Amino acid sequence: MPEATLLSNFIGGRWTAATAAGYLDVHNPASGEVIAWTPLSGAQDVDRAVQAAAEAFPAWSETPPVVRARTMFAFKARLEEHFEELARLVTTEHGKTLDESRGSVRRAIECVEVACGAPSMLMGYGLENIASSIDCTVMRQPIGVCAAIAPFNFPAMVPMWFLPFAVVCGNTFVLKPSEQVPLSQARMFELLETCGLPPGVINLVHGGREVAEAICDHPGIRAVSFVGSTAVARLIYQRATHAGKRVQALGGAKNFIVVMPDADLDRAMPIITESFYGCAGERCLAGSVLVPVGPSHKDVRDRMVAAAEALTVGNGLEPGVNMGPVITARHRERVLGYVDRGIAEGAKLVADGRRRKLPADGFFVGPSVFDEVSPSMAIGREEIFGPVATVCPVKDLDDAFRMMAAHPNANATSIFTSSGKAAREFAHRATASMVGVNIGVAAPMAYFPFGGARDSFFGDLKVHGRDAFEFYTDKKVTISRWF
Repeated sequence: MPEATLLSNFIGGRWTAATAAGYLDVHNPASGEVIAWTPLSGAQDVDRAVQAAAEAFPAWSETPPVVRARTMFAFKARLEEHFEELARLVTTEHGKTLDESRGSVRRAIECVEVACGAPSMLMGYGLENIASSIDCTVMRQPIGVCAAIAPFNFPAMVPMWFLPFAVVCGNTFVLKPSEQVPLSQARMFELLETCGLPPGVINLVHGGREVAEAICDHPGIRAVSFVGSTAVARLIYQRATHAGKRVQALGGAKNFIVVMPDADLDRAMPIITESFYGCAGERCLAGSVLVPVGPSHKDVRDRMVAAAEALTVGNGLEPGVNMGPVITARHRERVLGYVDRGIAEGAKLVADGRRRKLPADGFFVGPSVFDEVSPSMAIGREEIFGPVATVCPVKDLDDAFRMMAAHPNANATSIFTSSGKAAREFAHRATASMVGVNIGVAAPMAYFPFGGARDSFFGDLKVHGRDAFEFYTDKKVTISRWF
């Protein structure tokens, strides 16, 4: 890493200092050291970015889609060239293991790949003679300045759920990275600079709550995308839609992993373990509630405990490490607070991560497992967002469905089984919008839509896939008759 520096915003094709009253320390979670400072930009910086984007929009929106797509082909090439550098940067600022960071950068590139197909995806449709000598056509047109507010847990990947699609559709864009992990996006914008985009098409504004609120309120922004907790997603959705914007706001999760008695546990348990403890549990599709059905309870629980205790916790850049730190010291205390609450509520702590020998520096939390957890307990109901597995045994699959239906969040869920009948019923009846069958993390590829249901998603159109081209365009209908 270079020496820690105060980061700049990228507005109108130039790196420029923020008009910030303060800044936030950016830490390497594995060591606790400060590696950068995020400027806490204000509404004035957002306004400058929106003005630059608005000035660039007329010419960019008239640029042929095939030409816009070529900028994304160039961007993909840059990302491939700097793949390892970006992965190491993600690990340094976030704490993921290097393999996890590589996976997230690969997912980011896949979003750019899908966006490269814009000339086909943006095609309209029509019909002649809808009445005598009258024809009708539908054309997709860009909507204007779009913005995204990104979370901390996937600093390279999540912004690419939005930026490539918005830009290739002919819109201009303002991104607010998470103030906790801004370095990956700053580097990706440096790479984007070399891809032939006119000044103002892409803009980056660092900051915290004030920037997010300014994005929601600014009259020049037509669409807002957000990923974060349910409470904030709901606020973003309400505030931005009240200001007349299109909004897709992805919220929190409590993901149920159901294990049937006929599951192949030798194959399933390594996948389940990675679902719960990958990225230190800091992902919206992480396994959260392990639901063994009927007689599978004891074997599933014991295997989960053994797997958790076998994990190697440490700096994600070091070989052999299975799990890195959580994002901040404050978040570490939050996760440990849930362990204390689980004990107080009567759940059985069968693997106590607090007793693990962990690195002295950094923000590490040992993996824990609770058994006999009730959905009424805080650890069975609230999103912990850390390496704490809760085991909630049920009598049969119907009980599992009732448990899921009673929870307000419905992001992702999975079943492990050898029964096609059980798998089909699960896919049909599960309340979550993303369902896995013998899959630990039910994350759709970039050409399918991503997003939950109920309190896990606020909006109408999900992210990436075909929904992205719908979200970032307006359908203009022309009815014509010639005399």
